Amino acid sequence: MIGLAAALSLVPGPAVADSSLTLTYQAKAVKLTCDPSGGGHPKADQACATLRGSGGNPARLEAGDSLCMMLYQPVTARVKGTWQGKRVKWERTYGNSCEMTRATGVLFQF
Repeated sequence: MIGLAAALSLVPGPAVADSSLTLTYQAKAVKLTCDPSGGGHPKADQACATLRGSGGNPARLEAGDSLCMMLYQPVTARVKGTWQGKRVKWERTYGNSCEMTRATGVLFQF
């Protein structure tokens, strides 16, 4: 007979929903996976923490307070994939890369 502790160890835990995203801007692209953090993003742990804080929605990120020059060189940032099993497709154009970094933190620092 199997003991209770052994029987409980055979019961699978809840499945972790997939968090696999592709982040792009200009001609640069990187894969980001979370839980566990990975992919090709050089700051995967911080990028995943940033997304967790916004519920996986880049539109809900709170911008930092750094100063940027008023130089118009538009940059379009994109996030596409899944966050905890939900589809994510987000795009926003910023006036320059400084404005993008101020708004998105480490997400596009690759």
